[in-house]
Amino acid sequence: MAKLSVNINKIATLRNARGGNVPDLLQVAKNIQKFGAHGITIHPRPDERHIRYQDARDLKSVVYTEYNIEGNPIPEFVEMVLKIKPTQVTLVPDAENAITSNAGWDTIKHKGFLTEIIQEFKLNDIRTSVFLDPSIKQVNGAKAIGADRIELYTEPFAANYHIKEVAVKPFSIAAEHASKLGLGINAGHDLSLENLKYFAQNVPHLNEVSIGHALIADALYFGLENTINMYKAQLRVETWN
Repeated sequence: MAKLSVNINKIATLRNARGGNVPDLLQVAKNIQKFGAHGITIHPRPDERHIRYQDARDLKSVVYTEYNIEGNPIPEFVEMVLKIKPTQVTLVPDAENAITSNAGWDTIKHKGFLTEIIQEFKLNDIRTSVFLDPSIKQVNGAKAIGADRIELYTEPFAANYHIKEVAVKPFSIAAEHASKLGLGINAGHDLSLENLKYFAQNVPHLNEVSIGHALIADALYFGLENTINMYKAQLRVETWN
């Protein structure tokens, strides 16, 4: 079964809307793990619109499962990650003013930059993952830069779920190829209770999914503990792994 890492950015968004510490981000992270999630994901941005850099530091003491920090490797981000030393860092090429991530890395164009950054993280025993579109060329590039894993950018799959057999095919091919190269496979962006089971059934060798927006939204209706179990149930399927 692929692991479920819960992205808690939206909890921070809610807290920041009123100031103060309600909801308590650290307590929510503790509860998410207690309720059975396999990890916590955060994606701090330079403007700290949701997760703050201090949150990233504070979470280190409460995350006892897998701790995944996503972000664009600007100098401040790299310095923070090297000090915290999470389980995994996921490199995402998002612009500072982007509402959310909307594309994967061009691992060919940015080979030199990414190779240098990844080597520094790996020297500090931090597993590295790069956010990718489902492209064989980009998967090959991820292997060349020394990444441990790829994270498949799944918004195109979610957007075209009405033709799911067609939508999932590039992801299945990319994941199979990545596995043959010795890369781990993560996935994230717009995965939900509607589409997650089909994705997990049809994408081989899936190690981990990172889900935030849809899961937190569903928790408003179903409760956080119940929602986490519902998502885990979608992953508890017979896959190709």
